Amino acid sequence: EPVIGLEVHAQIASPTKLFSPASANLSESDGPNSNVSVIDAAFPGVLPTLQRDCVNHAITAALALSSTINMRSSFDRKHYFYPDLPAGFQITQRENPIARGGKLLVDLLDGLAYEKEIRILQIQLEQDSGKTVDSFSGTLVDLNRAGVGVLEIVTEADIRSADEALAFMRKMQRLLWHNKISSPEMDEGAWRCDVNVSVREYGSDRLGSKTEMKHISKFSTVRGAIEFEIGRQIDLLESGERVSQETRGVDDKTHSTFRLRGKEDSPDYRRYMPEPDLPLLLLNEEMIENVRLSMVESLDKRRRRLMADYSLPSENVEILMA
Repeated sequence: EPVIGLEVHAQIASPTKLFSPASANLSESDGPNSNVSVIDAAFPGVLPTLQRDCVNHAITAALALSSTINMRSSFDRKHYFYPDLPAGFQITQRENPIARGGKLLVDLLDGLAYEKEIRILQIQLEQDSGKTVDSFSGTLVDLNRAGVGVLEIVTEADIRSADEALAFMRKMQRLLWHNKISSPEMDEGAWRCDVNVSVREYGSDRLGSKTEMKHISKFSTVRGAIEFEIGRQIDLLESGERVSQETRGVDDKTHSTFRLRGKEDSPDYRRYMPEPDLPLLLLNEEMIENVRLSMVESLDKRRRRLMADYSLPSENVEILMA
């Protein structure tokens, strides 16, 4: 039996980056390193300032997913050393995120033949990294995306097939776009997903060793990679071998997976610590209620209303809401 969990990373539709006033409205026409503040580039002595618009978008997502919003949340530093991460760490919310719990219901309207409720583990704010570009002269670094606000939505391991994973991603993408939280575009890193896959004997409560496939940005790749990885793990177990816990890459053309590195659960890689330059994020009921009052009609409610009030088939509703 496959056991699958997802980590959706969606760029927040905010005019500014998460901790700096630099514009987050990036386009392919932007020249490299043309939209970078001293905060994004991690100049010595600069301090991050949390942008309120990003917080409001995170609250909107939590309300849309029926999550429990934490009135007191905090930020952490996740240390790792890549050339497109100038500070040497990413600011995220691992230990005390802005929201926990919640759920998303997927069904026929989302391309699934049956109804399935998938639980949300947590919702957290974090900053994006820049990107590296290979060229004839070597590897170049573009920091335009560095510091862009990202909403990470982590599911429980409730998903049992590639079809369910795909239905969840489609529904989540539509929900975030419907609530003006994120763009539906999957190019340029605005929307991507990490997929955790393991298999176990049917009826067993014991989880198998999992592999993680990172930064998948196409629906077709999600389906193919999950199906390939499920088959690969089953073949290993049935031949008496064990599944290694590791991070694997995905070939976009064949959807096959390949080993990148062992799964880094050791402190030497993670090196999490509380973010000392940011205070606690304190919310109150008035802030949350103001966000709630600004929200549009829920996605599922609008679907049902159009079908009931205008006797429209589900296919027409989906066209109208696209």
